[in-house]
Amino acid sequence: MFKHLFKKEQIHIYSPLNGEVIPIEFVPDAVFSEKMMGEGIAVMPNGGDIVAPIDGEIIQIAPTKHAIGIRGKDDTEILIHIGLDTVSLKGEGFSILVEVGEKVTVGQKLMYVDWDFLKKHVEHIITPLVITNSQPDKSYVVTEEAYCQQAETILLTIK
Repeated sequence: MFKHLFKKEQIHIYSPLNGEVIPIEFVPDAVFSEKMMGEGIAVMPNGGDIVAPIDGEIIQIAPTKHAIGIRGKDDTEILIHIGLDTVSLKGEGFSILVEVGEKVTVGQKLMYVDWDFLKKHVEHIITPLVITNSQPDKSYVVTEEAYCQQAETILLTIK
């Protein structure tokens, strides 16, 4: 009868793209690798579009289209940052398919990315996913998978 009162809820964050799973500590940018923005994980993409990693609401789209913020139903805030130093591209190579305030579901396309263009114009296409409102009283368990499939592989579980 009281099981549900003490059961800790788990939040699953799915991969927004296909590729190789990379620990956040290995992202070649201290803002991400030192977790200055929060807990997270990264993916070295092998093409494809960016999809929603959780059910929630779009809360931010960078003016330069290189990053999207989503708030989950439990108030977890996730930033998907496509590539490093991609702000310098001023929106080129990205095509946004959603708007701030829009409700999204896991697997829904958020943006198209021209990976060939990015590879020619930036040094790193590694894509960090960061929990921007990480909390010390929660645990963040990263997948042990080496490769991920968008909307199928659970990259991160929050307990």
